[in-house]
Amino acid sequence: MREQSHRDTRLHPRSHTLLYPPKGVKWMNKWMKAVILIYLSILFFGSFIAIGFLWTGALEKPFPYIADIKIFLYYFFAGAIGGSLRHLYMFCSHYMAGELTNYRHWIMYIFYPIFATGTAVVAVTLIQSGILLIEFVDFEQAPFAEISFAFFVGFGFNRFVNKLNTVSKNMFNQNGSNTKNK
Repeated sequence: MREQSHRDTRLHPRSHTLLYPPKGVKWMNKWMKAVILIYLSILFFGSFIAIGFLWTGALEKPFPYIADIKIFLYYFFAGAIGGSLRHLYMFCSHYMAGELTNYRHWIMYIFYPIFATGTAVVAVTLIQSGILLIEFVDFEQAPFAEISFAFFVGFGFNRFVNKLNTVSKNMFNQNGSNTKNK
């Protein structure tokens, strides 16, 4: 038993990370790391390709309904670029530091970029509706400010959701003076 506890606390001499997982913790397998890296890379680069197809109009002829939702697809893919870029950066940083130790983190790397895409669309919609008070400058050819904001929401997905949570708590506060339901 003494050998096991000593083994759990040994650190790598250069990176100062654990050489062995603590008791009861499984490390990410190599195949899981590869799947996450490939997934995030495809999402990142594929979103650029999708925006390119949208920009050129190459998808409007085979899929005529694309023209009706084109603007939302710009926001969607901008959020995907932001979310996947952030999580690629986090994944590579944690990998280089030897900190990909908890196998449960795969959920964050897989699902957060997906959540960021929809959140980016919702964020721009909230701003355009006037609920969130930010004004965008109008351009004739493309809504660059909205697309940029969707990227930032995707990149800072968890921070935006925390702010949204605070706003919704204040907006729907039942103990506050604004709303008194009986």
